[in-house]
Amino acid sequence: MQGIRKTLDKSLNLDQLRSFALVIETGSFSATADRLGVSQPAVSLQIRQLERRLSVRLVERVGKRAQATPAGMELLRHAQGIETAVENAIDALADHASGVAGRVRLGTGATACLHFLPAVLRGLRERFPELGVVVSTGNTEDQARKVEENSLDLALVTLPAAGRSLTVMPVLDDEFVAIGRTDLEPLKARVTPADLGALPLVLFEPAANTRKLVDRWFAAEGLHPQPVMELGSVEAMKEMVAAGLGYAIVPGMSMVGRGAHPELKTSRLNPRMHRTLAVVIRRDKPVNKALRVVLDAIVAAGKKPGSR
Repeated sequence: MQGIRKTLDKSLNLDQLRSFALVIETGSFSATADRLGVSQPAVSLQIRQLERRLSVRLVERVGKRAQATPAGMELLRHAQGIETAVENAIDALADHASGVAGRVRLGTGATACLHFLPAVLRGLRERFPELGVVVSTGNTEDQARKVEENSLDLALVTLPAAGRSLTVMPVLDDEFVAIGRTDLEPLKARVTPADLGALPLVLFEPAANTRKLVDRWFAAEGLHPQPVMELGSVEAMKEMVAAGLGYAIVPGMSMVGRGAHPELKTSRLNPRMHRTLAVVIRRDKPVNKALRVVLDAIVAAGKKPGSR
């Protein structure tokens, strides 16, 4: 497949084309470099090489912002179609290969990575040993952006997920629970915002979608508690609660199966609070065999009895 890509790239370098489109989108060479994880001079060189190859000027500065020239605007109109056509050609040929092989880039949150995906990935490994699934974790906003940029093939994230070019497929609902040490002041079987608001709380960091859901749950009752800790890992939150440093609200999937903690007791929330986990993928993303089996496995796992 690399040979096919090189042949198609002979007259137009796709990396240069992607860099050009990103420069126009961000209006900045430095912002483009940050997005791509390269240096600013490397981005500038790619644009110069593309302009030299096409014999036209593509980018000009208007004030502090990089903008497309008329020729650049014309190229931009065709850029996405060019990239999609190349991907379609490669994936169409890949579908003729026997079996399922290749690499799928999957993004997700830390909790789903620990408590939902391991069984899915083990099943895929057993059925398709030539298939590689590369997993990375991050918050919903970052993962959705990477899917839009095509640096991830798909992502399993907590809704809401923004992106005009994305298709969103809900996979499962995950109910939140309150947790506390079993030997400290016990929580009721069902706890309200008022019950928890007066207690020392260990909550998710503010940027997380899960934290926003928790804040809205309290705010609906006119409460705005100040947590004693804000952490990015549900496992770290559980350990802090187990150490007697407070109480927490966590996704239910983190407290079942291997996630169960012998020193912690769970209570349901009243009113109920839940999050929806969904797969996001670009609308124009070619779905080859490898991507299809990963997508189907995630959706099927969300429908299994016992999935929260």
